[in-house]
Amino acid sequence: MQLAFTPEDEAFREEVRAFLRDHLPPELARKEATGFHLHRSEVDPWHRTLYKKGWVAPNWPKEHGGPGWTPIQKYLFEVEYGLANAPEISLIALGMVGPVICRFGSTEMKKRFLEPILRAEIWFCQGFSEPQAGSDLASVRTRAVKDGGDYIISGQKIWTTSAHMADYMICLARTNDQVKPQAGLSMILVPMDAPGVECRWIPTIDGSHNVNEVFLDDVRVPAANLIGEPDTGWKQAKFLLNNERTHNAYAGMLKRYVRRISGMINRAQSQGLSAAEAAEYRRQVAQLEIDVDALEWSVLRVLASEESPLLGAAASALKIRGSELLLQAGELELAIAGTQMVPRFQPTDSAPNYADASDWVPGKLDQYLYFRASTIFGGTNEIQRGIIWNTLYRG
Repeated sequence: MQLAFTPEDEAFREEVRAFLRDHLPPELARKEATGFHLHRSEVDPWHRTLYKKGWVAPNWPKEHGGPGWTPIQKYLFEVEYGLANAPEISLIALGMVGPVICRFGSTEMKKRFLEPILRAEIWFCQGFSEPQAGSDLASVRTRAVKDGGDYIISGQKIWTTSAHMADYMICLARTNDQVKPQAGLSMILVPMDAPGVECRWIPTIDGSHNVNEVFLDDVRVPAANLIGEPDTGWKQAKFLLNNERTHNAYAGMLKRYVRRISGMINRAQSQGLSAAEAAEYRRQVAQLEIDVDALEWSVLRVLASEESPLLGAAASALKIRGSELLLQAGELELAIAGTQMVPRFQPTDSAPNYADASDWVPGKLDQYLYFRASTIFGGTNEIQRGIIWNTLYRG
């Protein structure tokens, strides 16, 4: 693999930078940079701007609305997007559900869902984890029982991100208990406003409303909402999770962290940080930057080998390394800021005069606390190591 970007790649990078510079609303970028929790209503206009440009779904096939980019172009877009402090837009719908429907959905399902997702008309949440089935998805107990032209779904999901804002849940449910656990699962799209769906907020340490528990009490869903054939959900879930884990390498976000932490050190020096302390922090930032660069090339290798039989293990390795570096970066910010990290007001407040991102500390604490969970969501790092071992053991 060539360890340099081509002139064409660099030209594409400049095109992305120019577009973000000219079209990303500064107020939206400032809120993203400072740790504000953005509501769907705040990011949907930006979503539609990207849709008009044709850049809203980098990982979708071109025939379904993707831009037709190379793996390198997809990655460069992700990095520049993060460096510009552009917000995530409907990550679950665009990054997870859309690709699953593109790969496994019927023609009718593609017509119903893909274009509305692209236009920011439909948001999704992901209903995989349950109280007794976290990383071990084969233990899912939520049941979907066929009843005429419908499925009746009963069960409970937990840690469901953005369920309170979603229009649909992509739900992993058991449709067959007469086969081995993995073989009896299906994926079905559940309307969040259907009778029998109840969503409850789970407060988290950062104070945000981000995750929820969802109760499904005899929810009737049309059989047309089943993705693919019955009992094929395990294959679909693995495909979805590989996409999620590659995204969860956090390479673009980590590059933004490196730049931000360097600015924090300069700021801290002007407020009394000693030269010796600053030098030690800069050494740690330099090591972090080296580690992020190494992660970057690992991501590029995986993206260039999308059909490799080792993709699952490679995605797991990226998820482990990216989440570990994200924690290291947050801890370094915490050390530099010291007691200033204690928030003076919550980042969810719509205060009109919050400071510039490099100076504004409370949002960094909020982000640090939130990303403590990065080694858990998407499958714990312990589970990821098991996936890697199984892949290597089986050859």
